[in-house]
Parts: sequence; C-alpha cells; structure tokens
Amino acid sequence: MRKLIMLAGVLAGAPAAAAQAGFRLEEATITDLHAALASGTVTCRGLVERYLARIAAYDQNGPALNAIVSINPHALAVADSLDRRFRTGGPVGPLHCVPMIVKENFETTELPVTAGSLSLQGFVSERDAFQVRRIKAAGAIVLAKSNMAEFAFSPFETVSSILPGYSKNPYALDRVTAGSSGGTAAAVAANFGAAGLGTDTGNSIRGPSAHQALVGIRSTMGLTSRAGIVPLNLAADIAGPMARTVADAVAVFATIVGADPADSVTRAAADRPIPDYRAALVADGLRGARVGILTQAYQTPTTDPEVVAVFDRAVADLRRAGAEVVEAVVIDSLDAWRREQTGSCFPFKHDLNAWLASHRGRTPVATLEDVIRSRKFHPSIEKRLELAQAVTVEPDQNPACASRDRFRAALRRGVLAALDRHRLDALIYPTWSNPPRKIGDLTTPAGDNNQLFSPSTGFPAITVPMGYLRGGILPAGLQFFGRPWQETVLIRLAYGYEQTTRHRRPPAATPPLESR
Repeated sequence: MRKLIMLAGVLAGAPAAAAQAGFRLEEATITDLHAALASGTVTCRGLVERYLARIAAYDQNGPALNAIVSINPHALAVADSLDRRFRTGGPVGPLHCVPMIVKENFETTELPVTAGSLSLQGFVSERDAFQVRRIKAAGAIVLAKSNMAEFAFSPFETVSSILPGYSKNPYALDRVTAGSSGGTAAAVAANFGAAGLGTDTGNSIRGPSAHQALVGIRSTMGLTSRAGIVPLNLAADIAGPMARTVADAVAVFATIVGADPADSVTRAAADRPIPDYRAALVADGLRGARVGILTQAYQTPTTDPEVVAVFDRAVADLRRAGAEVVEAVVIDSLDAWRREQTGSCFPFKHDLNAWLASHRGRTPVATLEDVIRSRKFHPSIEKRLELAQAVTVEPDQNPACASRDRFRAALRRGVLAALDRHRLDALIYPTWSNPPRKIGDLTTPAGDNNQLFSPSTGFPAITVPMGYLRGGILPAGLQFFGRPWQETVLIRLAYGYEQTTRHRRPPAATPPLESR
C-alpha cells in the first residue's frame, strides 16, 4: 500500500503520456532515449512519467510482477532538473536521464535499504552506495528499488519479507525470476526502467538475467566497488549492470568501474588504466575469436536436453559469425581440488555485522543476532540465519576459509592454464542448465551453473540471451567467461553474438500501454 501511495504522489498532476506518444518507450535503448531527448521528441519528465505508468499498470496490477519495493518520490523533480540543465548546457553525463532500477541492498539516500528484510524496514542511509553515486553523477535517475531474495541468500527465486509474495517472471507468470536480483531483472525485462543494478555473489546478476532475456555483467573482483551494499560474502560479492542490450549494460558498466578507497578490494584497480569499454562494441567481434566449451560448467545428470539444443544452435551461430569453437575444454584436476576442500566457510555474520556497525546505531537492528531475535524475516531463510549465527570463528582464523582460498587459487591457475593451452579468448556455457522452475517448485532441477567458476576465480563473466525454451516462451542465456581484467574481450564477443542473433524480445505479459 505504501508503494502505491508513493507512486500516486509521484504521478499526481502529470500530463498524459500521450503528450509524447510518437516515441516508443518499450525496448528503447539508452542511445534511443538520448536521441529522443536531443530531438525534442520527449523530455526527461515525459520519460519518467511513462516508466512510472508502466510500473503502475503492471507491477501490482495486471500481471502483478511484484518486482518493485519502493518508488523514488523525487524522480519527477530530478527529471525536471535534468530537463533544465539539458536546455542550458546539454546532457549531464553519459547516463543523462536514464531511469534505473536499483536492487534493494544498495544504499540510497532517497529510499530505504532493507536487503529484503523486515528487520531493516524503514532504514534510510545517509550515503549512497559508490555505484549509485557514480550513476547519479553520470545523470541517471534512481527510479525505484527492486525486490530481492532476502539477504541475497537464494539463487533460485526472489521472495522476501519486505514485499509479500514472489516476484514473477514476466515471460511466464508461473515461473521464478531466479535470485537474488530477480526483482531488478523482472523490472528491466518488463521495461519498468532503462537498465538496472544488481549484485552477484554466486549467481545473482547472471541467473536472473538469463531467466529474463537480459545482459548481465559480473566484473573481475576488484574492478567494481561494493561499498554501500549490504553484504552476503565479501570474498565473492560483486555488483554490476543488468540491461536489455550489451551496449546498455556497457554504458552502465563504464560508469561504475574503478577504485574506491571505501572498498579495499579495488586497490587492485587503482594502478590499472580503465579501458574504453564502449570501443569493444564491435559488430563483427566474433571474427577470428577462439572460444572453448567448458563442459564441466553445465553437463550434469539433470541438464535439460532443450537447453543443450539451444546451446548447440548458439555454438553454430558463433561459428557462422567467424569464431573458432574448441569442443569439450576441461579444467584438469578440478574434481580433486574440490575434494580437498574441508569445512564450511560462511562469513555472512562477520560481514553483515560489520556493515551494520558502520551505520553507528542508525539501523533498526545492530547484529545478526538481533535480526534473528526480531523474527522479522521470511521463514525460508531461518535455518540459514541460524547457521550463520552459530559461526564463532572469524573468517581470517577459520581453517575452512583457508581451505576455500587454496581451492580458489588452484582453480584460477587451472582456468588460466586451459585458456592458454587452447589459445582461447573465452570459455562458454549455458548460464543455466535448466529452464526457469515454476514458483514454489522445490523438486524440479534448478540448473544454476554460476556458483563455481566466476565467483571462485574472481574472473569476469557476461551472460546474453541465447534463445527460448518450452515452445519459445522461457528465456535461456549464453555465458562468456574469461581472463581477469579482460572485460573488453568478453564485451566484444558478447556484442558480436548479440548482433548476430538478436534473441532479445519483450515479454508478452507487459505490452505497450498504448495498445491496451
């Protein structure tokens, strides 16, 4: 109800969207938005009004995607200020008037940050997350905050205590969005905003992107800051863009990369020149490339045959576009390294308590123990919270964490050896081995292929739409995984594949409002 009241307030007095009816909002790229603004076809206010109208029509009404937690009550005022600045001095930056959907675990000064949990309800930060500051400085508008799997625990579905009910996949309303950035994915796929920000500890950008025919980028560890984001596991947490096209994802990515004194892991990026990521948007970027099929990433006893068939077509498309594809690349000794891992490294309690402490008593709860005591969380995460609270050893003193780190070092060496041995630019595999499950289904294989390779190595990965399953309804994603600090290579390959195939299409459940 609070969200609907906020939305009504934002829209109050707004002129009809038909005032700029000649512009097609649905599937508009950032380039399209900027061209329309430059020509005077639309204003920034008009764009924001039309995205808000779509949220009003489709998030809690119509298909009721249940993707949005809160609407920025200042969105139209920000749009008006951007219109004034545009008239006098041109665009503010590369994301001028790009309305964005931001996951509920990013700190934003306009809206609460709860990580999907009622235990943090009402908490508004005094600061913006680093990436939020960056997009705002580039001219973007934080339009809304999106639902997430509570505390980012689940890679499979998006359900939380802060927003009743599951977020729905707009391509099939009885299907999951994956998690944990499922709200961002559903919202961007349904054209509630131009692009979005999500987080990915094991899956949570790439999985929801694949389930909703989006592009998602997980960067090299250390290239992007996590400061101002509620943590799950800082040894693997990454934040980054989710968008309908590679070019849009890259536009956001180029804005958010770089060193941040507030996140020590980005020291690795401090002395590295930042490439021109947009220069990697080469239409024939697959010509002359060498990619290898990483069979260990997706071949399981429950891999869906239809996913394999769609992936086989993707491989054929790669070859037709000029890439050389090496079959059945294997990371030697992978199984042995995995068997050598001992114990459980679960740093959530340590990382969350440190984030809570950084707010100096302003949060409704001060520790994970307080969260559990409050009982203000979804029942599905109770056991996970209790397991985390039971950890008494700090991560840097935990033998299980040391064992994990040895495995990760070995895996990094193994991946680089395979890339070198086959002279590869990247490895490829289906982002998920199975289609999106039905909401509430806990028995059908899930198919998440994302937990191991990119998170454990810290190497970058990009997922792009590769087609549809189950009669052309359910999206599937193709993942490019490569060397550290080589995002430009992955972008070139992903963009070349996208331009060759053009698989992205909007979901039927959220059509243009003008046609209704």
